[in-house]
Amino acid sequence: MRPTSDAIVIGGGLQGCSTALHLARRGLGVTVIEKDYVGRHASGVNAGGVRTLGRALPELPLSVAAKALWRRMEALVDDDCGFRPSGQVRVAETVEEMEGLGRRSRAVDALGLNHREAVIDRPELRRLLPAVAPHCLGGLHVADDGFADPFRTTTAFRRAAEREGVRIVEGAAVTAVTRPDRGSWRVTAGGEPHDAALLFNCAGAWGGRLAAALGDAVPLAANGSMMMVTARMPRFVGPVVGAAGRALSFKQFENGTVLIGGGHRAPVDLDSNATAIDVRALSRAAGNAAALFPIMARASIVRFWSGIEGFTPDGLPVLGPSAAEPGAFHAFGFSAHGFQLGPVVGRILAELALDGTASLPVAPFRVDRFRRDPAAAGAAGTMACPTE
Repeated sequence: MRPTSDAIVIGGGLQGCSTALHLARRGLGVTVIEKDYVGRHASGVNAGGVRTLGRALPELPLSVAAKALWRRMEALVDDDCGFRPSGQVRVAETVEEMEGLGRRSRAVDALGLNHREAVIDRPELRRLLPAVAPHCLGGLHVADDGFADPFRTTTAFRRAAEREGVRIVEGAAVTAVTRPDRGSWRVTAGGEPHDAALLFNCAGAWGGRLAAALGDAVPLAANGSMMMVTARMPRFVGPVVGAAGRALSFKQFENGTVLIGGGHRAPVDLDSNATAIDVRALSRAAGNAAALFPIMARASIVRFWSGIEGFTPDGLPVLGPSAAEPGAFHAFGFSAHGFQLGPVVGRILAELALDGTASLPVAPFRVDRFRRDPAAAGAAGTMACPTE
């Protein structure tokens, strides 16, 4: 049977849309299958961080390459995706935290990448963050990191892919993946069969289920990443802010509202798409924000939400070919920090599928690493940040 597409991408988030776009620009006919709608889950509701700061060391080559794409995003997808290179700062409150940031900076320098995380002292911290609490001692700074609009970004990649001829099927849950012969895949979704020679698993928190069906067992856990936003406040902070010793991701938008996140989790139900809110954890997040910025004690929270994301034991994504099935590739388990990587992930998967190798190092993200090394649930690299 002749495939109806050259490639099927399962999952209509940023990773899936980016993969479809890069494949289509290399001449393939692509179908994206999404069980809900494009950008429905983590890709549309995350904090939008575009950062190299604090990345797990194995991710840094990908992150640096991705940031180069972010700087020319409009040329890539005809939309700047709301990208603002505001800078990002990781704040230290103790001498021990400052020492840890120094070690991190030296470890990054030793990689020899075109990237530097600069240690800043108290005066420089106050120049960048005039409203920061007096007890803060310094931090790490990357001047050209920033943030973007998650749903706008995912939509821009979708539209760019569609202009290249990509077919997107929404509201179609995958119920079966089979191989009628060794040269093709058949994906049944929404009661309809879809055939292709190549299969890409970009199913986010559901990616572990699809991987298992292919014979690639991954210990993926699903959780909700909670965030909240305040009413408008006077302008008091420009860069995106994190903390060396607290779970915090903090930014103020141009309209004055403040987004607070930082890796606070809540339970989810993959079968029903249900997410929950843990008010106590949100209270801790608000307390962390106020500890670093006393002005936040007067903030009014107007909305909070939780997305659904898949987390690996080591905090690194699964990215690369299936270990069990030729012609299948994975990109999932980004553990709440995959947004910035999205533009380059699609390029990597296209290279792996069509060239047999990637232009960036992907060995640390092998799908079989947990089987090969049960201790992979250990450290992923210095200062792996839990969220965008």
